[in-house]
Amino acid sequence: MATPSLLLLLADGRFPAGAHAHSGGLEAAVAAGRVTDLASLEAFLAGRLATAGLVGAAFAAAAHRVAMPEMVGSAHPARSAVRSDASAGSAARSGALARLDAELDARTAAPALRAVSRRQGRALLRAGRAIWSDAPFVDLPATPGGAHQPLVLGLLCAAAGLSRLETATIAAYGTVTGAASAGVRLLGLDPYRVQALLVGLADACDGTAADAARAADDPPERLPAAAAPLADIHAEIHATWEVRLFAS
Repeated sequence: MATPSLLLLLADGRFPAGAHAHSGGLEAAVAAGRVTDLASLEAFLAGRLATAGLVGAAFAAAAHRVAMPEMVGSAHPARSAVRSDASAGSAARSGALARLDAELDARTAAPALRAVSRRQGRALLRAGRAIWSDAPFVDLPATPGGAHQPLVLGLLCAAAGLSRLETATIAAYGTVTGAASAGVRLLGLDPYRVQALLVGLADACDGTAADAARAADDPPERLPAAAAPLADIHAEIHATWEVRLFAS
C-alpha cells in the first residue's frame, strides 16, 4: 500500500511543532565526549530508538487507540478525520488519556525531560488545533504544562485518519531523525553519510514501531518502560547551561 501523504507531512521535521529546536539529548552527549563521530552517533541513535523511541511510540499508539477504539486491531483504518462529538465516550477518553499521561510521567525520570515532553506537546497541540479544530483534543488531561507529546501525537494522527502502526512509526522515526540532524550541526558531519546511517536504521525503526503498536493493546501500567539513566543525567546537566544550541 502506498504511503499516505499525511503520514509524510506529520513525520516531516518541517511540521510546525518545534522539533527542530531539540537535539534529543545529543548536544549534552557531544559535550561529554560520548558522541564524536558517525560510529558513536549510530550507537547513540540505536540506543535512543530502543528506549525513548519505543516508549514514546507505544504511548502515542495507545493514545491513538483511545481516540479510535473502533479501529483496534486494524492495520489501515479509513483515512477520514476523526470528529469529536459530545457523546459519553468523551469522559472515557479523558480518563484513559489521564492514565496514559501519568504512566508516561512515571517513566520519565528526569524533570528536564518531563518538561521538554510537555513543551513539545503544547507546540504540537497548537498545530493540531489549527489543522483539525474539531478533533477531541479537549479530552487531553489538563495537567500543569500540558499533556505529554506522544499523547498529543496519538490524537493528532487519529484526527488525520492514520493507523495505529503509522502513528507509532512517526513517533519512532522522530526520535532518531531529530538527533541525526543535530549531529550534522554539532559535529560537522557529512549530511549524506548521516542520511545513509538513517537508512541503515530504517528496519530497526520499523521493528520498534511494530512492537509499540502491538504493546498499545496492554493496559497503561504494562506499556514499555525502557530507560536510559545516562540520558536522564545529561538532560539535567544540559538544562543548567546558559548557552546552548538546542533546547534539549
